[in-house]
Amino acid sequence: MNVPKNICVGLIQLSCTPVPEENLDRALAKVEAAVRDGATLVCLPELFSSQYFCQKEDAALFDLAESVPGPSTEALSKIAKQHKVVIIVPLFERRTAGIYHNSIAVLDSDGSMAGLYRKMHIPDDPAYYEKFYFTPGDKGFQAIQTSAGKVGTLICWDQWYPEAARLTTLQGAEMLFYPTAIGWHPSEKSQEGQSQRDAWQTIQRSHAIANGVFVCSVNRVGHEKPAEGGDGIEFWGSSFICDPFGVVLAEASTDKEETLIAEIDLTRVEEVRRHWPFLRDRRVDAYDGITKRFLDEDDPGEC
Repeated sequence: MNVPKNICVGLIQLSCTPVPEENLDRALAKVEAAVRDGATLVCLPELFSSQYFCQKEDAALFDLAESVPGPSTEALSKIAKQHKVVIIVPLFERRTAGIYHNSIAVLDSDGSMAGLYRKMHIPDDPAYYEKFYFTPGDKGFQAIQTSAGKVGTLICWDQWYPEAARLTTLQGAEMLFYPTAIGWHPSEKSQEGQSQRDAWQTIQRSHAIANGVFVCSVNRVGHEKPAEGGDGIEFWGSSFICDPFGVVLAEASTDKEETLIAEIDLTRVEEVRRHWPFLRDRRVDAYDGITKRFLDEDDPGEC
């Protein structure tokens, strides 16, 4: 496959409504607008077709899930084929009765599905009750071949784990995409808000540096509250693209819908890795302990 070295990436930072059909229609319009602005690879935020429903546990919300292929992939595949653009589509996947995943379908520029990723790390925190809804991913970490290059797709909570970024890179990914739904608990924002957002960006920039890859993170914006009340979550936006040495090439605001457009040059991956050869100098003979939960004193492993 003849892959271009210069790729124009579009990240769609959205606010989401309670009506899935409205969110899909708005996403379609924004993807087409990104294509008109030159994007050849477009990514939507995590679970973009609904508000973030994991703030509560409610079995009725499983009805938001859709099959793959299904309404979102079918509608977006038409745009992918028409405009010859790669589209990264996060969705709530209904695999079968009782098995649901937080997933990403990667649509290639001919409208076909290049790959499917299922979120591997599933959180369970106040207002992020994802373990109630999502079965952990069973497809592993992947580098998915597309007409725009090999892309690694990871989702939100995955972004805190260096193992996920590393294993995806080792399969050949040159770009890591992190569709995300993350924000502030309003009661914490004044005291912890800045440090939380800084940590979120820092960990992802560190993945770019440690692996010599581009990182593209796309979040939602808006203050979403459950119908029953409560503080809700104030999603902090801040979608960004950074290069293989962690340099931020483009960054969105914390509170507005935006389409972030940036051109990336994949030859930068080769350039950075030649001068900072972290992959070359890995001690793969000494990492046995990484597969253990914790190294107790009586079981030191091979570290």
